[in-house]
Amino acid sequence: MSEQKTNGISGKVRESLDFGKKVGLFPAKVIAINPNREEYKDLLGMTLSDESKADEYTGESKEGNATVRINFWLEEMKSKQKFPVTFFLENKIRSNKDATKTQYINNIGVCSWSDDENNLPDWFKKRDYRQAYTGEEDLYSFLRTWLGKLDYKDAESTLQLEWKQLIKGNVKDLKSQLNGEYTTPIVALAVVKTIVKEDGESKEYQGVYNRGFLPEYALKQFRLVDYSKPDVLAALKKRASKDLKPHERFVLQVTDSEHGSKDSFLLKDLRDYNPEEFLVGTNTPISSDGSDY
Repeated sequence: MSEQKTNGISGKVRESLDFGKKVGLFPAKVIAINPNREEYKDLLGMTLSDESKADEYTGESKEGNATVRINFWLEEMKSKQKFPVTFFLENKIRSNKDATKTQYINNIGVCSWSDDENNLPDWFKKRDYRQAYTGEEDLYSFLRTWLGKLDYKDAESTLQLEWKQLIKGNVKDLKSQLNGEYTTPIVALAVVKTIVKEDGESKEYQGVYNRGFLPEYALKQFRLVDYSKPDVLAALKKRASKDLKPHERFVLQVTDSEHGSKDSFLLKDLRDYNPEEFLVGTNTPISSDGSDY
């Protein structure tokens, strides 16, 4: 911090904690999980007001099912900017829209769909498994990346949380992994969400894409290849899924027109969000050398 003196006015320049909205990929570590009021202050540097409900994580769905919100707070490795990534879980077995298939999850957090338990793949049934609850797939996808040092190929390895405790908001087992032996830095995608209110006014919020994460080493791939180029995406879509690398599957997932991110994002290193770079109502960045410029 620098000191300034002018006509008897002196002191240290206040350090600003307002980083502004960001978009893009960034390496991060997990520093907090469902923090209480004290942890908000001590770990995140935030003081909650008496009216704030930020530290209340359990609730109930419209259908009357118990719900829980799991907040992982990420700290960007260089700037130390903090981002919350949120998962919503519901005490409801997950099925597809027409209820013809049910989702199952095994004891290392891998999911599979089937119309009948007997028709599940043999490789899946080699491990203990059960029916999956709503929200578990995305949560365990994150955990498998964050706990990247766990040997998932070993038959004795397990990654499973006690559902009855978790849905009650008990995240003791998760918190026990903070800075643990299995944890690794991850790569997350910062996005900006645009919410249109009933009066037509729109408001933008900082967010993190919560359906996919990558190991830290994958970030270099996005510096070698510009995945925002239509021809690059088209080439990826033509390849068989088994031939794709994890970061390439991530690209196709995020950019999928139906199931991908509906928020503003960039598949490049983290940078300040400039709304003028994005087409209104889309997540597509305007390129100076493309037909959309």
